Amino acid sequence: NPLSLVHFNSKPILSGVGAARMCQLLLGCTTMALVAHSAGFSATYGTYCMFVWCFCFAVTLVVFTLDVTRLHGCMPISWDNFTVAFAMLATLMYVTASIVYPVYFLRSDCPAEGCEVRNYRIAVTVCSSVCCFAYGAEVFITRAKPGHVVGYMATVSGLLKVVQAFIACIIFGALANDSEYNRHIPTQYCVVVYSLCFAVTVVVVTLTVSGRTSSLRFPFDRFVVIYTFLAMLLYLSAAVVWPVFSFDKKYGTPGRPENCPRGKCPWDSKLVIAVFTCANLVLYFTDLVYSQRIRFVSHSAA
Repeated sequence: NPLSLVHFNSKPILSGVGAARMCQLLLGCTTMALVAHSAGFSATYGTYCMFVWCFCFAVTLVVFTLDVTRLHGCMPISWDNFTVAFAMLATLMYVTASIVYPVYFLRSDCPAEGCEVRNYRIAVTVCSSVCCFAYGAEVFITRAKPGHVVGYMATVSGLLKVVQAFIACIIFGALANDSEYNRHIPTQYCVVVYSLCFAVTVVVVTLTVSGRTSSLRFPFDRFVVIYTFLAMLLYLSAAVVWPVFSFDKKYGTPGRPENCPRGKCPWDSKLVIAVFTCANLVLYFTDLVYSQRIRFVSHSAA
């Protein structure tokens, strides 16, 4: 009987992780209530922010409930890897929502709806920003520490995989926003690079969270190191090719056109892609260095 497996576990409530999750639930619920009551949202950016708050609240509630009832043992996944990966993802999603919402919905002067709406939007921004730290605290508490045996996703390399995939999603969003990437074959090559690296990174995270790495017929740690090295080279090429074919006089526009509308300017999308391509290049390089360090330490210890 599945109900016989249900036992109340007070440890998730009394621990630091439990306190962080209760703060996440409280702040997430407050944020959604403020938005639904009077702050409001609209357009694509507002819908994204509302999705972030609802999605993170729902998954956190499920995680907290399964942890308290100890039912997570019935799930065919690596629970520790899943929770730390989700906490890292939620931190990144909350950071973007906490930036996007005030940029598009908060003004210094009162909107047409009245000053009360502006005050609610300020409260939404504050609650969302504080919740970033609540999710970040969970990542900090559950991260890998010297002398402790943890899952791969709790290591710096594992956490970087989540950040790399998230940044790739930002790049895809900019590509879809009239980036004109199909005007040149080299920029289409960059899209292939982004897509390939994103797909493999998601596979690595999925295999780790599902706990299937031990059943593979090849050494998973070596595969991750080799892939990280190749991804770094691919991103290095994209970090050179994309700016040249986007901002060089011969192929693109060096400066932002004056008549470019805000939010629908191809030049802005190209700049976002260039910046985050360099950011992911740095992350893959850091990931490679840390992965080699892990292998060196583990081999030395052996």
